Amino acid sequence: MERSLDAGQDISPPTAAPRVRRVDLARPWVWLQRGAQDLRRAARPSLGFGTLIAAAGLLLMGAGWKAAYMAPALLGGFLLVAPFAAIVFYALSRQLEQGQAPDAGAALRSWRGNAGSIALFGLMLALAYIAWERIAAIVFALFLEGQTPGPTQWPIELLLAFGVAGALVAVLVFALGVVSAPLLLDRPVDAITAMLTSWRCCRLNAGPLLLWAGLLAGLTLLGFASLMLGLLFIFPWLAHASWHAYRDLVEPDEGG
Repeated sequence: MERSLDAGQDISPPTAAPRVRRVDLARPWVWLQRGAQDLRRAARPSLGFGTLIAAAGLLLMGAGWKAAYMAPALLGGFLLVAPFAAIVFYALSRQLEQGQAPDAGAALRSWRGNAGSIALFGLMLALAYIAWERIAAIVFALFLEGQTPGPTQWPIELLLAFGVAGALVAVLVFALGVVSAPLLLDRPVDAITAMLTSWRCCRLNAGPLLLWAGLLAGLTLLGFASLMLGLLFIFPWLAHASWHAYRDLVEPDEGG
């Protein structure tokens, strides 16, 4: 059951920075519901773009299959850059929100309104991916000492190290990016402001956003487990849902 947002609770500074709101713990389930509605209403462009995302994931999986030691870095990198790849789906959700028919071409061009800041955010995600790839290489070097056994032969210590390192990188990227991409698409703010807004959202909504992060990770891993076929539906669904997360977490402009 939906419960109203408590807009009176925010920790935004007294500047022009976007104001953030507190949401109910169960709110992520509402975002998933609304994301599914957007996916149905914009099925053709969403599934078309979803096919491209799934194909990219399949290529990464193929690369990881040939070099198993690279699989965690490649698939982890996929998760890190997902917010940038989802911009086209945010644009489709915004079109539906404004009463427009979903337009794939307009969605592809939507980033131009704030191109510099969106590009900078994308660069930061790329740097996070590079950092994660280097961390993965170091972990492998420490535990395998030049050997390249298959994943079934990896020692438990290696898996634990990967889990801890990956979780730390993922938490940082999530905290700085949970609403950054949709905010950059929606308003003419800079990348730093967007990331600080995401950080404030996480500070104010630790419980709901912890649940949201778990849902994102769990459903995405389900897409991976289906050899990326499920990702064709899951990625657009989660991207549309993320737009509604942004709408709930960040107060609208004074103009509306």
